[in-house]
Amino acid sequence: MRSTPRTGNEAGSDHDLREVNRRFYDPLWTDARLVEAERFNTWPLVEPLLFASRPRLEIAPGLRPRLPIDGTHFLDVSAPAVAKLRARGASAVLGLVSRLPFPDRAFDPVCAFDIIEHVDDDDGALGEISRVAMPGAALLLSAPLHPSYWTPFDDLVGHRRRYEPQQLVAKLAKHGLAVERSAAYGMKPKSTRLVAFGMWFLENRREKAMRLYHSVCMPLALHFQKKLALRPGLIPTDGVNEVLLVCRKERA
Repeated sequence: MRSTPRTGNEAGSDHDLREVNRRFYDPLWTDARLVEAERFNTWPLVEPLLFASRPRLEIAPGLRPRLPIDGTHFLDVSAPAVAKLRARGASAVLGLVSRLPFPDRAFDPVCAFDIIEHVDDDDGALGEISRVAMPGAALLLSAPLHPSYWTPFDDLVGHRRRYEPQQLVAKLAKHGLAVERSAAYGMKPKSTRLVAFGMWFLENRREKAMRLYHSVCMPLALHFQKKLALRPGLIPTDGVNEVLLVCRKERA
């Protein structure tokens, strides 16, 4: 059964976002271990973008950062995630993407994986991301596509929306962010039955589900990751559930 994505008028405020985080993500990160950036299929994309002389920022990584701990600034809404990042020596602060506590034109690159679909004011979030990015900086961003693909899983993880592909590209352009490359992305299982079982397990056997996720599901997902198939511009998006976009901030 499909449910309906929420619009900006129906969605709640920043308080609601914190509540969704408290219910779903805080328990997730409380019992999780940090996974190093080098273990994800994004690392071959990320590594050439790292410059020792430039500060870099990752927004809301939880304990799955795609940028290395050393030399990266992190911001997350989850207190357990921030505490564990700090325990590993990371520069991490508690906060929201809608109010980034950083100066203008400070970072290159900026990473925001699976973020903008969670906030009510996505234009405000993209404006903040663009503000803190250096002119010419790379932005790595991912988001779920196609409102018609909405399922109860989107509700469970706190999505506010899914994007029509050209709508997302236009929003980015409005904030001075041009799409250079893209690829299909995401670690969510394709099997709707498996996802439905996982959701039931989370809602009814949460403690056991969390242990199973950390000890079995996440290691398997890392092992079976596919190499990112990046292409210039926006890839054909029919049948694509989530997209990774490599953007460049305008230099003017």
